[in-house]
Amino acid sequence: MPLKSILKAELVIAKQDIISKKRVLESIADVASNRLHCDNEAIYDALLGREKLGSTGIGNGIAIPHCRLESANHTALVVMSLQSAINFDSVDKQNVDLIFALIVPPSECDNHLSTLSEIAELAQSTEKLDKLRAAETNQALLDELESLLN
Repeated sequence: MPLKSILKAELVIAKQDIISKKRVLESIADVASNRLHCDNEAIYDALLGREKLGSTGIGNGIAIPHCRLESANHTALVVMSLQSAINFDSVDKQNVDLIFALIVPPSECDNHLSTLSEIAELAQSTEKLDKLRAAETNQALLDELESLLN
């Protein structure tokens, strides 16, 4: 499932002033619950459960929290940049300031691996990450993402 096809303006949030991993997951759950018409606590619990298996901080200041959610009727991608990088227990021990959260219904699980791969590929380019980090508004972050995914 190409990233561009699941990118939605209302789920792209720039420069959030959040200071902990727990608050990031709560914020993702709140934003995604409106889009998916699901209970935000169910989303939070699923994301937290995945984090307990191992951090989704993949390095280079990027985290990809993700989960399968029985009550989701379609895939949601929440993209968030933070004002200040936070500890996310990343594999490279670097703090995280760009988050790509993926919530997937069971029927679309086969497709989400390619989506995770696309995010991981994007995370390998310092130049692309710098452009995303420079975006000061939700619209600027969305525009930058769309241009990078063309």
